[in-house]
Amino acid sequence: MTQRLDYMTAAPDAVKAVYGLEQYVARDAGLEPRLIHLLKLRASLINGCAYCVDMHTKEARKDGLSDQWIALVGVWEEAAVYTPRERALLAWTDALTNIAQTGAPDAAYEAMCAQFSEAEVTNYSVAISTINVWNRLAVGFRMEHAVDRAA
Repeated sequence: MTQRLDYMTAAPDAVKAVYGLEQYVARDAGLEPRLIHLLKLRASLINGCAYCVDMHTKEARKDGLSDQWIALVGVWEEAAVYTPRERALLAWTDALTNIAQTGAPDAAYEAMCAQFSEAEVTNYSVAISTINVWNRLAVGFRMEHAVDRAA
């Protein structure tokens, strides 16, 4: 795979705007860091973004999340490690990331509303949207993740 272009150099103002969203959801919205890791990993897996999966897996480990909790994100519906709050967010992440197919179903929205305030539902939705922007840039322009060492 060959990187198509360096979007950070090609359009720095566009990237700066996305970083503004990232700043908001990561620092200013008061969201739980573990849940931010969860939605970033899940959306990145759905979107097939190796660059983002690699980065967010490393960040989650650095922040003390267990290997099991991280590894089971891709099969969350079958995994018992996630709390009801985490499960609601995972379902909402799936729904918004796959919105053309799901239409954001009422059941996923209602599960979010049962676990989070309206402000949190909105802010987590912005966070999901933000990682989807990053995924689309990284996948679309073929960003390559670093290779730490051979298997």
